[in-house]
Amino acid sequence: MPLPYVLLSAAVSLDGYLDDTGPDRLLLSSPADFDRVDAVRASVDAILIGAGTIRADNPRLLVNSAERRAARVASGRPAYPLKVTVTATGDLDPGAHFWHTGGEKLVCTTDKGAEVASRLLGDTADVVALGADLDWRALLEHLHDVRGVERLMVEGGGRVHTQLLTQGLADELQLVLAPLLVGDPAAPRLFGPGEYQGGRLRLVETRRIEDVVLMRYEPTAPGAGPVPTAADRRWLRTACELAAQCPPSETAFSVGAVVVAADGTELARGHSREGGDPVVHAEEAALARIDPADPALPGATVYSSLEPCARRASRPAPCAELILRSGARRVVTAWREPDTFVAGADGTGVLRDGGAEVVVLPEFEAFAKAPNAHLTA
Repeated sequence: MPLPYVLLSAAVSLDGYLDDTGPDRLLLSSPADFDRVDAVRASVDAILIGAGTIRADNPRLLVNSAERRAARVASGRPAYPLKVTVTATGDLDPGAHFWHTGGEKLVCTTDKGAEVASRLLGDTADVVALGADLDWRALLEHLHDVRGVERLMVEGGGRVHTQLLTQGLADELQLVLAPLLVGDPAAPRLFGPGEYQGGRLRLVETRRIEDVVLMRYEPTAPGAGPVPTAADRRWLRTACELAAQCPPSETAFSVGAVVVAADGTELARGHSREGGDPVVHAEEAALARIDPADPALPGATVYSSLEPCARRASRPAPCAELILRSGARRVVTAWREPDTFVAGADGTGVLRDGGAEVVVLPEFEAFAKAPNAHLTA
């Protein structure tokens, strides 16, 4: 199921403590960075915080710029993004600023929490029960499918950030580093204990904003089973972008592929007909760049914009077999191969019979088909 793009936003001190924006508390961001945050808020469809942040900081979560609000309205959106909070218990203060400023409000909670929240808030906010326990994926699916949220900004707190990042649901981390040392062991930390990805996140941008530094990171580690992560979506998008680089052909599909180790390290990439070879396939080209003895291969994920081929006449082995021979046992693709050139193609079946996990993300199908429109019309 498609999910919103999830952007985690936070400010921390040099010794790793989280921004505390409540009354009489230390502010880590600068005025210029507060304006940047305002611009990010204006760009998203919804802003989410945990109930603990409402209790501790009593935030308003507004788009403060009248010009930015006017631009939202002119584009057909409400002046303020939807404000969302998450609570297991439903124990919320109905007098908090969160409920009485800005636009629409939504509470996502458990079945029991919904009873409490509805009683406390009345018609101040919509209350959605997600089951006996909080399920972040179900919450994000609700925001996307029911509320139309494409981009979600998450402003905390630390437990919320931890859960989204450890569950592979965060697409981006925007972290502002302030030139301050807090030193208080009781101050909140940005992240708590958990199973984070083993490798390095990808640094997308650094930017100086007065005396603070903005750093933007993307998670890189693939998922480990049938449930896709934010990193899976990013790598599959990369494979689809590679497909657009293929020399055009009337007799073969344009496909892009990326092979990624379990820790998020890119091992190789390739695309159809690259290097002047008129019959090379994307997965074949990528795998040929990797030492077959590379110990990262057995734990790697192969991302291909089109289902790997099960049969071909131009080479001794189809791509599905090449993937199995490599030792990789997880494949993420956007589009099942049609019967255009090979009737009854079933690379997915070959891969699964060989013990590989195949994950199909149909939300990328149109992207993968775009460079092949002349073949599928």
